[in-house]
Amino acid sequence: MADRYRPASAVQRVREGNPSKKPIKEGVVVPRTILAEPDWSEVFKSSADPAVESANERCRDVASTEWRRVVPVLEVAAGIGEVDHATVKDLCVCVARIDQAERDLSERGLMVTAERGTVKNGAATIAAQYRTQLARYIRELGLSPSARTSITAPESDDDDSNIWD
Repeated sequence: MADRYRPASAVQRVREGNPSKKPIKEGVVVPRTILAEPDWSEVFKSSADPAVESANERCRDVASTEWRRVVPVLEVAAGIGEVDHATVKDLCVCVARIDQAERDLSERGLMVTAERGTVKNGAATIAAQYRTQLARYIRELGLSPSARTSITAPESDDDDSNIWD
């Protein structure tokens, strides 16, 4: 079932036989490529503070693991290209930051003592905001079961001369 908020791509509508019979506007064709993993030490910079450096080191590991888990699937299923690099990188950063926030919640709890008494741990709010963004990336990249139903896998690269063949 297609996402009712986003129209199907021109290629997908042609493959499905254009059931709505609406005129097809040709979309942007993104050349497929193998994405290179970013240098996570540029995203999660080194710090002189041992606690911050420890958290950043874990974030680098989590982001790298997520990249290696997701990118091969996207290269085959969605035919991602270089233009998608920033989106996939942001998805990995979201996963790493959620992990960081969840670790803080596990260590300090949902409620923390502050100047004004006991308050909600700010990591809970941060985790919720990152989860909202992560859900968008998952939907956009077709990484959930419901999102995958609206994605048609790209055809093999036997003849790249015409995308409508």
